[in-house]
Amino acid sequence: MQSEPALPTPHGLDARLARAQHRGGTPASAGLPHPPPPVGAPERRVLVASYNVHKCVGVDGRFDPARVAAVIGELGADVVALQEADRRFGRRVGLLDPQVLERASGLSLLPVSPLPDGHGWHGNALLVRPGTTLLRIERIRLPAGEPRGAVVADLRLPAGRLRVVAAHLGLLRRSRERQAAALVAAMAEGERMPTLLLGDLNEWRPGRRSSLRGLEPLFGPLRGGPPSFPSRLPIFALDRILGSPYGLVRALAVHRSPLATVASDHLPLKAWIDLEIGDALAASRPATGRAAAAVAVAA
Repeated sequence: MQSEPALPTPHGLDARLARAQHRGGTPASAGLPHPPPPVGAPERRVLVASYNVHKCVGVDGRFDPARVAAVIGELGADVVALQEADRRFGRRVGLLDPQVLERASGLSLLPVSPLPDGHGWHGNALLVRPGTTLLRIERIRLPAGEPRGAVVADLRLPAGRLRVVAAHLGLLRRSRERQAAALVAAMAEGERMPTLLLGDLNEWRPGRRSSLRGLEPLFGPLRGGPPSFPSRLPIFALDRILGSPYGLVRALAVHRSPLATVASDHLPLKAWIDLEIGDALAASRPATGRAAAAVAVAA
């Protein structure tokens, strides 16, 4: 059996990430069970993840929500964006058991769905740990030939404030271009704060060929990421975690366990972020758009 690679030192990690980003390739940490934590104050670090759960149907054809919940538990993340967490047609009820999910992962669903028995908005759900406060939430209809949506949630975490945008973009290039523009407009709403875009963006091509170039004014040049699809032999980097300002995302990796390779056709993607970077932001501009009353997630 091959031994697990040693974790790089913080200095070596930064250098390896910079080289991978410059080449547009996968960071060296992508094959590790967990991405190495970033340099900086531990209390300002947050582990986030994105996971397309494929309606809880694995590559073996089994519908198994408990298996998906177990994979989410393996991640150990503080914030998780899920795609395809609800039924696609008819009444869009949630496919996971919230109690099983909480026992497996310690995470709770944010009140994203307009339905009492739904998990998300157009399948996009958000999970957080107790002690997180929801400051603002907005459901966005994305332009497309098929129903698509995104969720914008402003959170107060123990580590600091964070705007999380969860999305699942369309299959057509022209749709993704329009959806990227709509997301940039939505992310401009409210106060300035560190911002993450997490989800299945259905685009693996970097650079000029990418349909996501409209995101670059906010997130900078989009490089290639670690491949996450298909789960048994990942080739395409469909799933992304992008951060603004630049440097917010400090380490990125796919989560590849025996359970994750069969529970969905996508592997989860996870990243460390460092909210100390938020201290460098300019003073917040006045809040705009629709704001929701703060909702404390039950401890």
